[in-house]
Amino acid sequence: KGDYDDPVEEGEVSHFQALSSALSATVGLGNIAGVAIAVGSGGPGAIFWLIIAGLFGMSTKFAECTLGQMYRKVAADGTVSGGPMHYLRDGLRELGFGWIGVILATVYAFICMGASFGGGCAFQVGQSLGPLKEQFSLLRDYPWIYGVVMAVAVGIVIIGGIRRIAATASKIVPLMCTVYVLMALVVLVYNYDQVLPAFAKIFQQAFTGNAMYGGFLGVAVMGIRRAVFSNEAGIGSASIAHAAAKTDEPVSEGIVALLEPFIDTVLVC
Repeated sequence: KGDYDDPVEEGEVSHFQALSSALSATVGLGNIAGVAIAVGSGGPGAIFWLIIAGLFGMSTKFAECTLGQMYRKVAADGTVSGGPMHYLRDGLRELGFGWIGVILATVYAFICMGASFGGGCAFQVGQSLGPLKEQFSLLRDYPWIYGVVMAVAVGIVIIGGIRRIAATASKIVPLMCTVYVLMALVVLVYNYDQVLPAFAKIFQQAFTGNAMYGGFLGVAVMGIRRAVFSNEAGIGSASIAHAAAKTDEPVSEGIVALLEPFIDTVLVC
């Protein structure tokens, strides 16, 4: 909330901005399409396991973002670099496994770039184009126009570095989450008579499963997979944003970060 922010501490963004930046990468398709896929493929019981995985994901997110802070690098001009690329290399070197750390850090950096292009950018733009093409005939004939507009809009933000990304995310993400929850509540109010039966189905099928969905194990695996896709706990991407937070207490930033899976998976999903 900002009560413990100290502008003189090293870093580039506030706690809230770091939280918003990380959430901006996760609150999205994983919360809409991800949940629909979980229910469609695993039945209502998958929702239970999605929530359980979200709660466990809070521990993973806490660990990786604390490490991101502990092993971050602060340049002479005040810019910060952090994330798995640093804590895998430096942390494992301290334990006597330096060469393994270098390999893992390098592999992670390349995989992270690939995932950012594919899952973070192309997939998001492709999915959001779908409903817009139904409304605008121009985009049906020339979909590349939408791609160019999105590329320019994202570029304007990204070129400004983590500070501009954080400033933009801190305004968009709270609005986005609020709209998500309000729209969900509207649907629930209109279908109020189905709410309790839906809860009953979720808990009933979480443990018994259904032959059609591969039984109990299939339901659990589907829920866990969708949860990880939703909140990215354990993937390490959030620690890059949290490493830039203005603080000298890595654990406090880890506690801020563990809110992400709760907001993203337990609340919004």
